[in-house]
Amino acid sequence: MQALHAAASRVSAAGTRRIDMLRVLSNPTFRAFYLAQVVSLIGTGLATVALGLMAFKLAGSAAGAVLGTVLALKTLTTVGLSSFITATLEKFPRRRVLIGLELMRGAVMLTFPFVTEIWQIYFLIALLHSASAGLVPSLRATIPDILPDERDYTRALTLTQIAYDMETVVSPLIALLLLTLVPLEGLFVAAVGGFIASAALLACSSVPKQSFTSELGIRGRAARGIRIYLGTPMLKGLFAFTFSAACASAMVLSQYRGPRAIQSRI
Repeated sequence: MQALHAAASRVSAAGTRRIDMLRVLSNPTFRAFYLAQVVSLIGTGLATVALGLMAFKLAGSAAGAVLGTVLALKTLTTVGLSSFITATLEKFPRRRVLIGLELMRGAVMLTFPFVTEIWQIYFLIALLHSASAGLVPSLRATIPDILPDERDYTRALTLTQIAYDMETVVSPLIALLLLTLVPLEGLFVAAVGGFIASAALLACSSVPKQSFTSELGIRGRAARGIRIYLGTPMLKGLFAFTFSAACASAMVLSQYRGPRAIQSRI
């Protein structure tokens, strides 16, 4: 009986924590901001699936090598440019920056259905993730200005991470459903719709101005961010773990031959 009561107490406590975590959504600014992130993530997930299928369409048996190069470009662009792009955009109004980057990603995605060469994919991927390199850190940096209370900020970060984790499951399912209704180009259109919807939600929300100011120049702020990253043991461990996972994924992609079940859709 005591074990039953203990289990019931744990379940009740877990339910209370979930309800407590969702309270930050009562803030209208964060609610619109969070919904914009979710829609943007779905658009990103659909774009990722569509790019994989396009690689198969253009490269055939070499699709694995193309995808591996695409992921390498994505990582190099994001890691190499994120600090510099974020530092450059700090002096501009945050809401305009976020909206502009989302619209830039949508504009890049609109060109993908017209790609005919592999090198064009590489070029557009570099553009797309240059925008993402500025967008994602800017989104994360906006949360503490919307929710200055530390506990609310922690809850918001938890919800944001859940959204990122769920995207890896939900987006492929949505893509599969769409592919039963539309050809490959429809996925790109849906991804563009996600980016435009995110920009619209950001335009309708009262995103606060930056609370952080620095006398350092762009190079100084970017260099400081890199030093902080490299000087934090947990972040270096995370980098090592991510790099190991990327190596394993590269080995799998090298054997990729394409999904035969959906060839008729592309």
